[in-house]
Formats: sequence, C-alpha cells, structure tokens
Amino acid sequence: MTPPASQAVPIARVLEGVMRINQGRLLAALASRTGDVQRSEDALQEAMASALTHWGRAGVPNNPEGWLLRAALRKAIDGYRRDRTARNHAAAMERLAEDEAALADAHEIPDDRLRLIFTCCHPALEPKSQVALTLRTICGLTTTEIARAFLDQEAAMGQRLSRAKARIAATGMPFRVPDADEWDARLGSVLSVLYLIFNAGYGEGTKGSRDLGGEAIFLARLLDHLRPGDPEIEGALALMLLTHARRFARTGPDGATVPPSRQDRELWDMQMLAEGVALLNRSFAASARPGPYALKAAISACHVLPDVPDWSQILLLYDALLHHEPTPVVRLNRAVALAETGAVTQALAAVQALQPALDQYQPFYATQADLLLRAGLTDAAIAAFDMAISLATRAEDAAFLCRRRDTAVGKHSGQTRAR
Repeated sequence: MTPPASQAVPIARVLEGVMRINQGRLLAALASRTGDVQRSEDALQEAMASALTHWGRAGVPNNPEGWLLRAALRKAIDGYRRDRTARNHAAAMERLAEDEAALADAHEIPDDRLRLIFTCCHPALEPKSQVALTLRTICGLTTTEIARAFLDQEAAMGQRLSRAKARIAATGMPFRVPDADEWDARLGSVLSVLYLIFNAGYGEGTKGSRDLGGEAIFLARLLDHLRPGDPEIEGALALMLLTHARRFARTGPDGATVPPSRQDRELWDMQMLAEGVALLNRSFAASARPGPYALKAAISACHVLPDVPDWSQILLLYDALLHHEPTPVVRLNRAVALAETGAVTQALAAVQALQPALDQYQPFYATQADLLLRAGLTDAAIAAFDMAISLATRAEDAAFLCRRRDTAVGKHSGQTRAR
C-alpha cells in the first residue's frame, strides 16, 4: 500500500537525511560485495524506492541504514536473477544472500569506504576518472555537481563515469586495500583524491548540505590508521585539520570572506589546530625531504601561529614546494609571500608573467589587483578587481573583492580631487 501524501513528504525527508550521511558507506559495502559499482548503485536506488513505501506504512526502522543495506543486497540478488546469464551468477547470489542474512542482527553497517577509494583510484583508470568516481560514490555528488567542478558538460561527465564503472566490472578490479608493496604506487593518487574532496567541501563553506571537509578528514584518518607513521599521510591530514579548524572564521557577519590575518581566533577550533600541528611535527621529524602535503601544511601552520607570520620562512617553504609541484598556482602563491617580504616590484613582475597560464583563474586577478595597489597603479588595480569579481564563484569572495575595489576607487577619487 502506498503511504498517504501527508506521510510521503516526511518519510522522503528522513530518507534524504539518512542517505546524505550514509550513502558512501552503503555504496562501499555493496560494491565490495558485488564487485560492480553500477549494479550496486542500481540496487541502492531500488532499496530507497522500497523504503519510501515500507517506512511510510510501518514507520522508520530503528536502524535505517542497516535496513537499506539488507534491502539493497536483496535487490542486487534480484538483479542477477533478471540477468540473461543468471546461471553464471549463482555463486555471487549465494554470497550476497549469506551477507544479507548475517546483517540481520548487526547494529552497524561495515565501513568499506577505504576499499572503494582504492578501487576508484586504481592506476588502470584515468586520474580525472579516479577523482570523479570517488566524488560520485563516496561523497554522493551528482553527475551535474561533478561536471560543474570539472567545468565539463554533464553528458560528457556521465559518459566518463559510466566508462569507469564498466571498466571496474569488466576487469574485476579487486575491492581491497592494497598490500604493502603496492602502497607507493597507489598512495599519491588516493591522497590527491582525498584532498580534492576536501577542497570541494572548502568551496562549499559552512553552508554546504554535506560536510565534505569532515568526510575527507575521516577518510584520511582511516588511511593514517592503516599506515601509521607515513609522513605524507600525516602531512595531508595535518593540512586538512589546520584548514578545517578555521572554517567558521572564514566569513564575517556581513557575508564577506575574511583573510586569515583578520579572522576572529575565538572562532578557531584550537583542539583541531593542536592536532594538526602535532601531526605536522611528526611528519617533518620522519622525513629528511618533506613531501608536498607536509610542505603545504607547514605553510598553513605559519598562518595560525600566535606571532606574525614569518614570510621569509613561508617563501622558503614555497621554494621547496616548487620542486614537487612546479605549477603556475604554486608560483602565484610564492609571489604573494615574496611581496610580503617587501619585494613588491619583483612579486608583481612574477605575477604578470603568469597571466597566460592563469587567465581565467580568479585568485590570479585578486593577487594582481593587490600588488598593483601596493605599487601605486590604482587604475590597473581596479580593472584587475573587476576581473576577479567577474570570475568569483563564491558570493563571500565576491563581497570581499567588491569591498576592496570600492575602497580603492574611493581613495583614487580623493587623490584625484586633491590634485
């Protein structure tokens, strides 16, 4: 019996809340059992449809995520039965039936997300597909959201995801955490994916419907637990913690972005900051040549110390980071540190040289505007502010840039009248 319309909306909201928190865990638990991401997604969608009916009639179960996992396992078995080659899946159906029965008395669903991450980050998949598939399966981002993050067409991203899932199923990629001799080859791509997930959450800020930053930190902790003492895992986790600890101070009461130097430190999570600094210290102590995540964490730590940031030290850290990541973005950030040491003219020249590579990158124009202002080139600075504002993707950043632009215009007008 279909639940009355008056009940359907509340049940739908409950289900949405359960899935927002547990989708990654549910899909990972299913995929590790079926070995097929697409089949697992289909089974979970069917289980959700069943939940709308059954929960509306009998009420929400005490363990809704466990109910969904058992229902999805049954749906996966039904899917095998509908397959034209069902006889070839007899062993798989038997295993799923055993898993479904074993979950009857379980209070918590198993957490297989790290297995799924390593599968999504398998070297047989393209790097872009690795990130997209992890965002889709672990974080529950829609194809539209992932396409927007990559600046791709939705149809093209949908095809990319479909190809990646089909390749996993066709080649039988194992859903497991790799053995010790495989870690070095796989760790870099996994850390890259986790950090991109973290950055997706950073872009959403505190207004996002999902705490992707917290999700990335949780997964990084799992990774750290599996391989304790790895300096680059510790560095990546430290970087996330040092950044996430300041999330509530990033935006002021007026809705504009607040630079780290002007943030209200009372809003910082000091316990999280202390944990990040401790991890960073362990990372540096364990490695004679710190990796890129440890170096980025050290740069972040320089901004949260009680004293004024040591920009000469930050500049040296960026020089070291360039050995790992000689990218235009790292060079742009190095130029900011160079300007803070007093070398504004050199910094501006370094930034101007990056324009061809960063022509559509909002922070490039924000940095350019700031340095042009310091150099006394106000008209050019206002034009750069205008470009930065037009490229801003967050309302908070646009508000901050508008305020700085208006201040520059006001001072320029006053100077013109004084002449």
